[in-house]
Amino acid sequence: MNLMIEHAQALSEGLVDIGTAADATGVSIKMIRHYETLGLLGNVPRTATNYRMYRPQHLHVLRFIARSRKLGFSIEEIRALLGLWQDRQRPSAAVKEIAAAHIHDLQARIAELQGMVDTLSQLTACCAGDSRPECPILADLAGGADLTGGDPLMTACHT
Repeated sequence: MNLMIEHAQALSEGLVDIGTAADATGVSIKMIRHYETLGLLGNVPRTATNYRMYRPQHLHVLRFIARSRKLGFSIEEIRALLGLWQDRQRPSAAVKEIAAAHIHDLQARIAELQGMVDTLSQLTACCAGDSRPECPILADLAGGADLTGGDPLMTACHT
């Protein structure tokens, strides 16, 4: 398949340049190039002067990728989802399996983040935040070493 076309011909056929594709999809030029390099866009025609020209289906794929990224899917998950989306004979169970696994991963990450918030909230509440150098936040970051020096304010927070 000859992917080399003249710029005027490309425009007359409804193709757009990379800047227009970026504006139309909300995907940066850098990321469009990256997705093309990863093979997510399929064949992208180029002009004789080597400018990329995107068809409406490329823009549709870019919007699909952008929405998938906003939902936190990895590139490999997006690759699988794109393959399923483009396969009209696919079972929806395969799509649901990917989404369910992603939900599980998100829930694990949320739990991990909530643990971080809880720990930092407790440490912040225990820090006097005054002119004294003792700080339970730094003590915890230093490996939980007891740097309280017998300070009752800080010792109470480590119980």
